[in-house]
Amino acid sequence: MKAIGTTGKSIHDFIEFELKKPELKAHDILVKVDGVSVNPVDTKIRNGLKNDLVEPKVLGWDGIGTVVEIGEAVTLFQVGDYVFWAGDVTRSGSNSEFQAVDERIVALAPKNLTAAEAVAMPLTSLTAYELLFEKLEITDNMNGKSILIINGAGGVGSVATQMAKNAGLTVIATASNQRAIDWVTHFGADFTVNHHQDLVEQVRGLGFEFVDYILILNAVLQHIAASCELIAPQGRIANIVEPGEAINLDKLAHKSASFSFEWMFTKSAFMTTDLQSQHEILTKISQWLDCGALKTTLTENLGAVSTDNIRKAHEMIEQGRTIGKIVLCQ
Repeated sequence: MKAIGTTGKSIHDFIEFELKKPELKAHDILVKVDGVSVNPVDTKIRNGLKNDLVEPKVLGWDGIGTVVEIGEAVTLFQVGDYVFWAGDVTRSGSNSEFQAVDERIVALAPKNLTAAEAVAMPLTSLTAYELLFEKLEITDNMNGKSILIINGAGGVGSVATQMAKNAGLTVIATASNQRAIDWVTHFGADFTVNHHQDLVEQVRGLGFEFVDYILILNAVLQHIAASCELIAPQGRIANIVEPGEAINLDKLAHKSASFSFEWMFTKSAFMTTDLQSQHEILTKISQWLDCGALKTTLTENLGAVSTDNIRKAHEMIEQGRTIGKIVLCQ
């Protein structure tokens, strides 16, 4: 089968090559890939590779396509199903003609969206859902409670804003320019603040002494002090950023506030006992997308999955100014 992989760290190291079609494990489905989306995790993994790899590394974590073969233990899908998924970083990615994926992290794709609109959603939606409902432990009726979402216009923030608003939370989202402000407002943010300016001063200027919940989706070292100051007593903070150094959480102690890490790939990378929860969450996401409770965060479709388009997507993400999601879907 055809695949696109990288032989090193450089954005110019992507090549198209022939790869043996994957053999299926018991719970695997084999999917003919129609489209992918590109996420910051793609660029991070590429930048962490050694150079001059003998076997190219196939990236890509978000895919959509048709099931063409199933493993012996598969019960959730059958050949012909149209599915979407966020994948597993320990396995070969979706930038290929076919991909083997564990059925327990896959769901039927939404029927009322285009493939491009749908493939933008799995990774960011799973991350947002696990942040809100598993780490922060919010419920479906959070009226009177508030949340600060740092990096509200990014892929995860765009989905988290919608989910938080649907749960009844008052949403304060950070956005640093008018395009980003319009974007987060479109998805339901009640207030916006600029993450390049003093967050404590801005949030308190809106009338919030404290907020009940905080999501840190970017630059945790920059924002941890303000987050510890703004979080309410017994509040919860959740973060998706690997800090790279120790962070000071002392101010949380007397507030009895919590701090959690979220990595969407934990369940598949460690084969946790709740692995199938990602199938269940993605199924819910698909239903929400179909009924309009969630809206796609697609902002740009670069076209076919090709070396040139993958390079372009990586370059756009590394510039750090993207809003929403970039997909490759013809």
